[in-house]
Amino acid sequence: MNKYQIGRFLRNAKNNFNYHLRNIPVVTRYLLISIIVVFILQHVVNLYFFVLQSFNYGFNPVQLISYAFLHGNFAHLLFNGLALWMFGSQIERYWGAKRYLTFVFVCIVGAAITHMIFVNANVIGISGLVFGLLLAYGMMWPEREIFLLLPPMPVKAKYLVIGYGVLLLLNILTSRNDGIAHFAHLGGALSGFLLIQYWRKKPPFHR
Repeated sequence: MNKYQIGRFLRNAKNNFNYHLRNIPVVTRYLLISIIVVFILQHVVNLYFFVLQSFNYGFNPVQLISYAFLHGNFAHLLFNGLALWMFGSQIERYWGAKRYLTFVFVCIVGAAITHMIFVNANVIGISGLVFGLLLAYGMMWPEREIFLLLPPMPVKAKYLVIGYGVLLLLNILTSRNDGIAHFAHLGGALSGFLLIQYWRKKPPFHR
């Protein structure tokens, strides 16, 4: 491959990347860019102030949002980023940017508060929002099939939500000390569910 071919390949790769990036809805796009940029900054600057900390040590209200943009390792970032892109993009297109942004805020803060109530430990990551988005996707399109990577098979959204819900509750009930913020996941999903029910004027909310 000569210099001309290499240059053309790089230009095409850049154009393809920009095309696919522009096709991601605006809120989801900037969320993805933000978590990637912050992950890079974590390896250059000490961002401990932005970690969600306990009420009795180091807590600051900013952390109710900032913790979500920090991630523990590349796998943590990759899983959350893929889920955010997969579910968030479709939900944002359906709801529009304003309603979707409200949902993002409620899930992130709801996950943080739930974690702080039940767990006296620091937490980072946007997984609470991911669980909220998964639940929202299952509520809106329960019959849609999602192709899993592990195991490689299609499954309907409603069954995926039920499966994750059961697994989450089992992890909470067995009190596994696995370093995963299960209560934050629960808080994100529950906050998202309540907001959707509020928008739909369904129990526990009424007109």
